[in-house]
Order: sequence, then structure tokens, then C-alpha cells
Amino acid sequence: MPSVSQSKIQNPKSKIERLAPYLFILPALALFAVFSVYSFGYMSVLSLFDWDGIGRMGAAQFVGLDNYWSVIAHDKAFWQSFRQAGSITVLALVFQNSLALLLALAVNRRIRWGMGYRMLFFLPPILSEIVVGLIWAWIYDGNYGIFNELLKAVGLGHLARSWLADPKTALTAVAIIHMWKGFGWGFVIFLAGLQTIPHELHEAATVDGANAWFRFRHITLPLLLPVCVVVSILTILGTMQIFALIMATTQGGPAFHTEVPITRIMASLLGSSRLGYACSQGIVFGLVLLSVSLALRWLGKRVNGATV
Repeated sequence: MPSVSQSKIQNPKSKIERLAPYLFILPALALFAVFSVYSFGYMSVLSLFDWDGIGRMGAAQFVGLDNYWSVIAHDKAFWQSFRQAGSITVLALVFQNSLALLLALAVNRRIRWGMGYRMLFFLPPILSEIVVGLIWAWIYDGNYGIFNELLKAVGLGHLARSWLADPKTALTAVAIIHMWKGFGWGFVIFLAGLQTIPHELHEAATVDGANAWFRFRHITLPLLLPVCVVVSILTILGTMQIFALIMATTQGGPAFHTEVPITRIMASLLGSSRLGYACSQGIVFGLVLLSVSLALRWLGKRVNGATV
């Protein structure tokens, strides 16, 4: 039986051990509190004022929820930017994620040079959006762009145009750049999900005479649904927050046809000097994204429950 003195000696050490995990996460919590919690709280307060962000805060006029009402009920340009970002998001959900899944399925078959393909497909996401945007702007250029030269080479020169300056094609052109840059994230996540599916299930199904489509539909896809939900959420959040790529290619033009919510917020902040209004736009934007994420999580749980 340990003595009282021994327990007193052991207690300080055990307390330190219990506090150690909290000490390790303390720096991260401090950064989160300063740059997220405090910033969001301060932005929420500013959204209740009519302030240009330049003069004294004491001279700001308190307007309550008027900024929010203006954003929700009267700011047609803001909601138009939502629709344009939503269009890019739909294209990314369908084509970007489909491409990512197909490539993940191919690499998961342990093809030759599989590791090289993994590195190649993950290269676009790690590149700078500004650099990618400038390169693609050169590719799409109406005077000396590679894309127009390729069209002329195959006899489709009548389709050549300035793709980023034409209101009919600018948004789709930006969406293609975004999908090219972003499919690597989905590829990596899908590949990781595929590698968690036991090979014995496919082997047993093959022995029973199941073809590749049957195995994909009844084994791979149901077990990959949680991963699909995660990829969809990340795609929506990432695409709706697109900004640097827009600034490097079109700056929101031509005639606001490629503006997205963040560029509208920046226009209110820098162009109109309406800091309080820009804060209210940012909060509305964040609440919309939060609502979509929660809805997708709920839908994913329902689908997963139905497939069990």
C-alpha cells in the first residue's frame, strides 16, 4: 500500500500529464480565438453600423439590421453574384468530381506508374491561383492564345474569340480553369476512400459472376457515399469562395458577368467604402454556406442510413 508521501509526490506529475494535451492545443486555440472568434464578433458589431472604415468609429451611425435588410431584399447584384458562383459550383460538382472519381478508380486498379499519376493529378491544386489564372488568361487570349490557335489548326477558326472577354463564354471559361485546378483534391480524397474498401468484397462478387458495373454500383458506390458527401461539401465551399482566380483572369468582368460573392463584398468595402455593409454581406454569405453544409450533412446521414 503506497504511503501518503508517495501519493503526494506522484500527484504533481499526474496533473502535468493531464494538462499536457491542453497545453499543446493552447497556441492553436489562441490563434482561433483571435483570428476567428474575435474577428467574427467584431465584424458582427460593425455590420450594425453605417461606417466607411476610415473615419472615427465614434462617428459611425447605428443602423441596426438595415444593412442586412438591404442585402437580402434590395442587393440584386449580390444575389446575381451568388447565381454565377452557383453555376460554377454546379459544373464543379458534376464534371470536376466525376473526373476525380474516374481517375481515382483508374489509379486504384494498381496500374503502371500509379504513383506518378498521383503526383501529376495533385499538381494543379498546389499551384498558385494567381499563376494559374495568368497562364490560362494567356491560353484564352483572343489575339495570340493557344486555344484559338488549336481551333484554327483543326478547322474551327470561326469559333475563335476572346473567351474571357465575351459575356457568353467568360463564366464557363473561368469554371473550366477552376475545375482543372481543383479536381486533384477530389482525386486524392476519392482514392483514399477507395483504398478503405476491402478487396475481398470485390473478389467475392467476381466469383459470383458480377461484372465491373455491378460491383461499382452495389459495392463501391454505397461504401463511398460518405466520401462523396465530404467531397461535395468541400467542392461547394471551395467554389463559392473563389476569388483569386477571378481577380487574375476577369476581375469580375466583362460587365459583372463573372462576379462572385467575395468580389461583391470587396466592391462594397473598397469601391463604395461601406465597411458595415460589406460586413453584413460577409455574414449573410457565411450563413448561406453554413446552411448548405448542414443540409448536405443531414442528407448524407439520411442516404447512409438508407443504404445500411
